[in-house]
Amino acid sequence: MRVTVPSLLLTLLISMPQLVAADSPLGMKTGNPELKSISSMTFGPSGILFIGDALGARLFAFETGDRNEIGSGPQPIVGLNRKLAEQINCEPAQLRITDLAVNHETGHLFLAAVVAGQSPRLFQITGAQIRELDLANAPFSQVALPNPVEDKETGEGRRRRNNRPQAITDLSYLEGRLLVAGLSNAQGATTVWSVPFPFDEVDAGTPVEFYHSAHGRNEDHPPIRTFVPFVINGEPNLLAGFVCTPLVRFPLKQLENTAPVHERVKGTTVAELGNHNQPLDLIHYQRDGQDFLLLSNSARGVMKISTEGLDDNPGLTQHVPDGGTAGQSFTPVPDLQGTVELGKLNDSQAVVLQQQGAGELDLRIVDLP
Repeated sequence: MRVTVPSLLLTLLISMPQLVAADSPLGMKTGNPELKSISSMTFGPSGILFIGDALGARLFAFETGDRNEIGSGPQPIVGLNRKLAEQINCEPAQLRITDLAVNHETGHLFLAAVVAGQSPRLFQITGAQIRELDLANAPFSQVALPNPVEDKETGEGRRRRNNRPQAITDLSYLEGRLLVAGLSNAQGATTVWSVPFPFDEVDAGTPVEFYHSAHGRNEDHPPIRTFVPFVINGEPNLLAGFVCTPLVRFPLKQLENTAPVHERVKGTTVAELGNHNQPLDLIHYQRDGQDFLLLSNSARGVMKISTEGLDDNPGLTQHVPDGGTAGQSFTPVPDLQGTVELGKLNDSQAVVLQQQGAGELDLRIVDLP
């Protein structure tokens, strides 16, 4: 469903594009958002950019003014990380790209990056032009995420770590709500929040669990790394990729609980895609009248996953040992090996950020397989 939301025009300054404020019926105000991180991004209607700040445990909505007219989509850029580093005067090794988001109303690409010790930065790519956006005086609204995983080291030995960077792992906007995945402080449990927009309040979220077939047991602590909304038999679901690497289905109505305390929801594990791996990005698309998923991974490349029979998939309940796979069938996509960021550009193309030799990252526009 497309909702018309009043927005603001993006005024380009000589030095740096800046988002310009005006009165907003969405409760947005102008000022420095003081972002601690940009861990996840997604677009809503009328140029509204949602940002998940995992370190700050907050959700932001920015009026970018990027709306209405289809513009020039991104073009391939060789050595994108090097060009970004040159633009902000740092070494390429110091810069880390944290996420990308496509505004499907204009075709423009937005990209987040961070340099250690500095505030996160936001760029817009139009054609081959890279422009940094100034968020210091941007119109925005925000809401704190309740009960996020604590910002401290926990665990013992090699499992000792600070899980706060996983307080928000992925976002998606669906019919007036921002869906958020991350780790909460409920014993480090993976949680899904369903947040109405405009932001008013956010509930405690719904903890989830699933059968982890690679481990042969039910689990609630591996984080969702990426997810997409997907309609099955007329009902919206979330298809979520977890670390190490099950694909799990959750009916959305079970995650939008309005009770003060949400009971844990167990998902249906529809695929085991192999252990010792972390999913990175997941998109849904159609080809020749059929639905497919495209999943990029840290260790197992990019997979084209069939959704055939997904509505009848009863879920995996048996141990799948030794790095084996089971459930929904998939096909590797060798040409996309090394993809670290993935986004759907339009009905027939995707934009990928692909790792090359010597740490170089190329921005590519590829046909959906």
